[in-house]
Amino acid sequence: MNRQEKALEILRNGTVIPATPLALTKDRKFDEKHQRLLMKYYLESGAGGIATAVHTTQFTIRDPKINLFDTILKVVVSEIEKYENATGKTIVRVAGACGPKEQAVAEAKKAKEYGYDAVLLSPGGLNHLSEDELVERTKAVAEVIPVIGFYLQEKVGGRRFSYNYWEKVCAIDNVVAIKCASFNRYQTLDVVRAAAFSKRADEITLYTGNDDNIVIDLLTNYEFRDDNGNIVSKGFSGGLLGHWTLWTKKVVEMFEMLMEAKKQDKIDAKLLTLAAQVTDCNAAFFDTANDFAGCIPGVHEVLRRQGLLDGIWCLDEEEVLSPGQAEEITRIYKMYPDLSDDDFVKEVLAKYSE
Repeated sequence: MNRQEKALEILRNGTVIPATPLALTKDRKFDEKHQRLLMKYYLESGAGGIATAVHTTQFTIRDPKINLFDTILKVVVSEIEKYENATGKTIVRVAGACGPKEQAVAEAKKAKEYGYDAVLLSPGGLNHLSEDELVERTKAVAEVIPVIGFYLQEKVGGRRFSYNYWEKVCAIDNVVAIKCASFNRYQTLDVVRAAAFSKRADEITLYTGNDDNIVIDLLTNYEFRDDNGNIVSKGFSGGLLGHWTLWTKKVVEMFEMLMEAKKQDKIDAKLLTLAAQVTDCNAAFFDTANDFAGCIPGVHEVLRRQGLLDGIWCLDEEEVLSPGQAEEITRIYKMYPDLSDDDFVKEVLAKYSE
């Protein structure tokens, strides 16, 4: 089994994949030092994969005036390679791909060239295309590299898809996973049911991107009855989340605990309490009070407080914390101290300080 085959097996079994942010200096130039430090933190935390050039990394990296798409892909993969060579572990490498078919295919080819294992194919900004056109786009990208389908919530540029759309996506060879980030229970059920009834059900792994429902998604085993009365089941086996770029060491511990509880069928009320706590954290980090306006700066703010980023700067100068968001993050820190990994971050900073 070669390296990519091992990586795809990890992806298929389910793991923790942070959707990495972009480190910038005060003048909004690429901060390679802190970007590499972030990658070391995620890898030391025990994440099974890393996703970059995705929403949390800021889609503006593709702007020709910014031109950071290739740079971030190279830096992230180089840190993963160092870690793999030093530890013998295999880390799933996921790159974001977006835009019209031609752009998405070109980005997929770059991801493959740089050694990525799969692409997370975003539908953002393509609401003018029909579902069939988006299916054809997915097929074209899947001919280049394994694809992780993506249900992006409407608040940040996604759209509602039909059940039939997900049936067609699940039927595409080389679609190896689907990230559901619809932030909607009804739409999530569409994805799970389509995957469960697909002839490729065993080849498609579901990853939660529903930051408002992380714990429940991971604990739930969905069951459906087919026309012959047979029960088919499917569930989420991992997460690919911007939320998981924060307090990642504790995230890995939580994920392992949840998967064991699900396996043993021992889901007690304390896990439901945890679910509510994690969702409350996400509300502050992602700025749900202001329709997610400060979701990326919110992520940056926590990492800044921990010393993993130098500041909260985004490529768009208008993208800043919303009024009251910093106070909400402080509330979360005080209310749920057991969910933070500040002590672990101090160890990472000490290990990699220059």
